[in-house]
Amino acid sequence: MTDIATPAKHGAMRLWGVAALGIGSMVGAGIFALLGQAALMAGSDVYLSFAIGGIIALLSGYSYARLAARFPSSAGIMDYFDRAYPSRVVAGGLSVLYLVTSIIAIAMIAKTFGAYADRLLLGDTSSPWVKSFFASAIVIALVAANMVGSGAVGRLEELLVIAKLVILAVLMIAGVPAIDPALLIAGPTVGLGTLLASVGLTFFAYAGYGMMTNAAGHVANPEVTIPRAIYLAIGLVIVLYIGLAIVVLGSISPAELARYADTAVAQAARPVLGQAGFVIVAGGALFATASAINACIFSALEVSRGLAAKGQLPAAFGRATWGQGTHGLVWATGAILVLVNLFDLGAIAQVAGATFLISYLAIFRAHWRLHAQVGGRRSLILLGAALMVLTLGAFTVSLLQTQPIVVGLALIAIAGSFGIEWLVQRRRRTSL
Repeated sequence: MTDIATPAKHGAMRLWGVAALGIGSMVGAGIFALLGQAALMAGSDVYLSFAIGGIIALLSGYSYARLAARFPSSAGIMDYFDRAYPSRVVAGGLSVLYLVTSIIAIAMIAKTFGAYADRLLLGDTSSPWVKSFFASAIVIALVAANMVGSGAVGRLEELLVIAKLVILAVLMIAGVPAIDPALLIAGPTVGLGTLLASVGLTFFAYAGYGMMTNAAGHVANPEVTIPRAIYLAIGLVIVLYIGLAIVVLGSISPAELARYADTAVAQAARPVLGQAGFVIVAGGALFATASAINACIFSALEVSRGLAAKGQLPAAFGRATWGQGTHGLVWATGAILVLVNLFDLGAIAQVAGATFLISYLAIFRAHWRLHAQVGGRRSLILLGAALMVLTLGAFTVSLLQTQPIVVGLALIAIAGSFGIEWLVQRRRRTSL
């Protein structure tokens, strides 16, 4: 099978540029918006939740790296589905589900950007429409940047990642000496079931590493660069997340954490660095969420273009508009803006977490089915898949007990993705 949807390499991306795409998509809403929510769920064990999520991400990243090294393509995840699953409905449905999940994730991250921009620039008194304005503006600006080309994306991502990593590193370095050991154990501890359920949220904070495989068509030596970039990005983010979780838990009380769960990282900067620290970290949140949106848009562009080329979405999705943009990107942007301006994405973020787990479980299965061509240790595939199944099961049980509507929405997203693909394939068969 030949690789498709691989545009010409002008402005080829380097190791750090590819790793920056992964770091940028991971260190965004994941840490700035979800750390507080995960802490409410896992209590003082939240750093263990991030550690477990990181281990699962590394095992999943191993399968991604093996697949990307053997099949370098800008199509990324959808190329692996297409190779591993003989049914076009199954392969295409999984790819459409991944695309839908990415669109929901972009909208959720944009809402986080809007909330931080609003609080930083205008305080807490402005209307929700102002937050939506900021969220819409960053989406439009970064869509335009992605239309310029992959070289511009890589350079922009490097700048954004460097800025936010410096800010978070300063918070960690300054925060460690100020940690109150009593606060670290002040929150509740949880059982294994609840801890695993919380990994459904913390894994979502890592989920962006898969987007690095979409850059395989834009690097000179993908067999070496992509695996190194995946391990580099996930390793750095594990250290960052665990360190920040400890600093946050050791800096603010459980009551304060519950009150400021959505901005927990910035709130933790107040006792450590004062109001100036809050402003700096909140500004870092803007860099982080912007770079996450940038990386996710890049991935959605490649996936939609590839699906159209493979006949798993209508051909119109792959038609060029301006620069490297496509009609699919324009329509996806419209969907993102609708979500940003009309919907509360709190529960939708949990839907995205569940569908990310399902998509990444399918990657373990793809690696297993393609093992003869891809290689790798089967024991690592089984271990990663088993941990992810346990996480998804615990997450689902928790949602059924607390927010059953989220499970229903996730099922609708899954059924809708496969239903759309079934209709596309039926229309193709009819036209032949």
